[in-house]
Formats: sequence, C-alpha cells, structure tokens
Amino acid sequence: MMTFEEAVEAIAHARTIDDLGSDAQRTYRMLIKIVHPDVAPAGRGAAATQAAARLSALLSPDPEFVTRKARYRLGEVLASGDIGDVIALDDDKVLKFPGDPGDNDLMRSEATALETLERDGDPRHRAYAPRLIETFTHEDEDGTRRTANVLQRLDGFVSLAGLEHRLDPRDVAWMWRRLLTGLGWAHRTGLVHGAVLPEHVLIHPGDHGVVLVDWCYSVPEGGIVAAIVTRHRDAYPREILTKQPATAATDIFMATGLMLRLIDNPPEPMRRFAAGCRFDAPRMRPQDAWQLLAELDELLFDLYGPRRFRPFALPATR
Repeated sequence: MMTFEEAVEAIAHARTIDDLGSDAQRTYRMLIKIVHPDVAPAGRGAAATQAAARLSALLSPDPEFVTRKARYRLGEVLASGDIGDVIALDDDKVLKFPGDPGDNDLMRSEATALETLERDGDPRHRAYAPRLIETFTHEDEDGTRRTANVLQRLDGFVSLAGLEHRLDPRDVAWMWRRLLTGLGWAHRTGLVHGAVLPEHVLIHPGDHGVVLVDWCYSVPEGGIVAAIVTRHRDAYPREILTKQPATAATDIFMATGLMLRLIDNPPEPMRRFAAGCRFDAPRMRPQDAWQLLAELDELLFDLYGPRRFRPFALPATR
C-alpha cells in the first residue's frame, strides 16, 4: 500500500484519473483513504487537503453540472468528507457529490431529512441545518449514476474537528446549548441525526452559530442507522453498532460525548452530568433534548452564574 507521501506525489503528477489506476472508482476510494485530511500525518494537513481536492477533480473533471432546475459551474473542493466531496458552485451554493455510487442511498437519506426539516420543522430553528436547494442524479460517460445534493453554502462556519480537549468549558457551553436546541428541533419532526460527530457540527465563532450537517446517516425515530464513520466507531452508542432502533437518546449520547471531549479538564459536576446522558441502555438516558437543555442551564448557572455573551476565537493550530 502507498505511503501518504507517495500518494500525494502520484496525485500531483497525474493528468487523468486513469494515470493512477485502471479502475477509476477503486483508485479514488483507495487513495482518498490515504490522503484524506482527517488521517494525514502531523503537519501535513494542507498537503492532504490539496491532494484530496486534486484527486476529486481528476475523478470528476467536468466543470459544469446541468439539472432540470439550473446549470452549475464547479469551483474549488471545499471539503472531502466520509462519503464524498463538497464543491463550491458559482454563487451561494455547494454541491455534495459522492465518490462511490454505492452511497447513493445515503445521499437520498440526506435529501429526505432536509426536506422533512423544511416542511415540518419549527421555522424559528431553521438555521440549525443547511437548506436543500435540489437533489438530482448525475450520469457519467461510462453510465455510472450518482445522487448529488445542492445545498446552501455556510460561509464563516468551521467544523469542530481537531478541537478535542482544547476548549474552556465556558466556551463549549454555548455550543452545547445550541446543539441541544438543534437536535430538539429535529427530534420534534421525528428525525434522528445518527452521526453527531466533530466534522458534522459546524460553528460560527463570531456569531456563536451552530449548524448540524451531513444528514446522510439520519433516520426516522426508531429506524436503523445504515452506516457509521468507522474512524469514529468509539463515539457511537451500542444501539447503532448493533443495528438496534435509534431514538432521540441516540443523538443525546453522541452529542454529550462530543461536547465533553472538546473541553480541557471538564469540571467534575459536568462530568457527572455527561455520564447520566451516556448509559449503555437508551431507556436510561434523557429522552428529550430540550428538557435536557433546561437541566444543562441549571448546571451552568451553578458553575458560572448568570449567562452572558463570551467572545470566542478558535485556538491556534498546534
């Protein structure tokens, strides 16, 4: 198997995807696992991002997509995720395009979830998820069909990836509160997100905004989550790993673990609060994110007093 440096070098010198292997899809899947920014060696994150973007461009060199609704011109690759790439379009939109057509069902799940949130969700909380502009099927020259989603672009937002064990609990407090609000909003529509992970929670540092993204793993309440992000296997509750029904308690388990992992040296009362949200048995966990938010507010008041706005800046990269 190629090393990271060998893969970066090969991608940089390739003129087409065929220069890297005879089977384009298999080649892409193999190389993206090596150069994905989330698995890059220390200090090589920028090289990984550049290599992943170029690899995606080699796989899908056509600069335009035409759908029944619009003609989109492709821009830069903004992110390479678990399923595929997020590519800038020519205005305030992005294209989410899967690398493997075997993930078309996950792309359809995301579209269905976002349509449900738009239709049934309380509009006061609409900002907690991106808007779906359209979903369509793209067919390559070789007949390969992929389901792609066009989404609202979220300028100024960054993911929580890479922030584990680095933040003051008072900074995590506003993220935690807003995350529970967003989850409660989704749960009221009957949806479970199913993958509350660092890459799937975006924050706007200045505005204290939070958006839940990547609804590909979402299911209706009581449904079975179809797939996991394997590198985050330890973050999942037992019911997802054993293909049992997912509920609001599933998202609460994952959200609590994520928030706790962000904090540098969490206070003991916060640890105890989190432990009560992460029992193995779903029935023993809190079942209502908004009710849990009220309990969190009581905890935060006891620890830090009345709530006040606390300016936040991302910590410097290590």
